[in-house]
Amino acid sequence: MSEPIYTAHPTAIIDRGAQIGAGTRVWHWAHICAGARIGEGCSFGQNVYVGNDVVIGNNVKVQNNVSVYDAVTLEDDVFCGPSVVFTNVYNPRSSVKRKHEYRATLVQRGATLGANATIVCGSTVGAHAFIAAGAVVNRDVKPYALMAGVPARQIGWMSEHGERLDLPLDGDGDAACPDTGLYYSLRDGQLQRA
Repeated sequence: MSEPIYTAHPTAIIDRGAQIGAGTRVWHWAHICAGARIGEGCSFGQNVYVGNDVVIGNNVKVQNNVSVYDAVTLEDDVFCGPSVVFTNVYNPRSSVKRKHEYRATLVQRGATLGANATIVCGSTVGAHAFIAAGAVVNRDVKPYALMAGVPARQIGWMSEHGERLDLPLDGDGDAACPDTGLYYSLRDGQLQRA
């Protein structure tokens, strides 16, 4: 049998059948279930759980104490801060079986989920969105949106580099990332890189 192309700490549990890409690192006491599909160059911190029906892209960083439950997809370059929470049942009850009611959650490319953020199932977090620490997302988030609060509301826009852009929430405008100089264009409440 060939050696795995990923690195796992001796305390990590990786169930037979899990697909894990080259260069991925799985740290202390993490558990990757058999059906998980994980890309290349990812990092899973201490005490991370990845369920069976989970798809994770390349270069995804999942910090300590995050459980990525079934029906969650994390696209390339997603960052999950410590203790981020995902759900997969909207109205759970211990006495009621609802596995057939899982609602899919999608976190698109380059999005950041801050420490202790909660992503309620059925939501899509747009590409390069930035969810502040402790925010509770209970609806779809626009690409590049900066979200904060409980429930989360949009308070601004972020560049792909993770810098706040000087733009109104709605309407039209143009701004450059203060760090990279790349330009962004806001039209009718939708932001795109120019």
